[in-house]
Amino acid sequence: MYKIMVIEDSVELRNEMIVLLRRNGYDGYAPEQFDTIISDIRVTNPHLILLDINLPGQDGFQLCTEIRTFSQVPIMFVTSRNTDMDELMCMTLGGDDYISKPYNTSILVARISALLKRTYGNSSSQDQLTHGAVTLHLATSRLEANNHFVELTKNELKIMHYLFMHKKRIVSRLDLVEYLWDNEMFVDDNSLSVNINRIRNKLQALGLEEYIMTKRGQGYRI
Repeated sequence: MYKIMVIEDSVELRNEMIVLLRRNGYDGYAPEQFDTIISDIRVTNPHLILLDINLPGQDGFQLCTEIRTFSQVPIMFVTSRNTDMDELMCMTLGGDDYISKPYNTSILVARISALLKRTYGNSSSQDQLTHGAVTLHLATSRLEANNHFVELTKNELKIMHYLFMHKKRIVSRLDLVEYLWDNEMFVDDNSLSVNINRIRNKLQALGLEEYIMTKRGQGYRI
């Protein structure tokens, strides 16, 4: 079950959103203390955050900026501030989607479902994939080996998901680039190399030196 954190200062609206989420099969919850939100996110590790802009203390823009320093969790801004500049700020600072209040509840749920699918893949797929000593956690965007974890960015998660789905087979660079472009990741051949190298460094941190093998002139295989 996907965990969705609601960061909203209106108690009435916050409770309404939690009820809506739970009715639609999500684990909706909300912090009530706004000075501990960052630590709450680190502890609870939500799959999605619904974030208002106008909040006591730090506003939603500041929170989004701080969250992006340590997490790639998808963030959907849900706010009454509905100017083009507000929406541009949300996207520029690392937000993944934006919906203005008052919202249609059916549209909000549909946008949440679409964002979760874009981030974690089809909801009907397995939440965890294992190959050899490594487990890929799709819902939390992490790799696990020997009881240790590393966090993956969105691009890294998509690359590893594709390799896991084609394990023991050679995946061409072109196939990977086309897959990522189809999923709106916009990765070219050069940035694919950068992402592969970053993944390899993270695998090395887990004690795995040659988990992703390069087949010269062909592509990659795990």
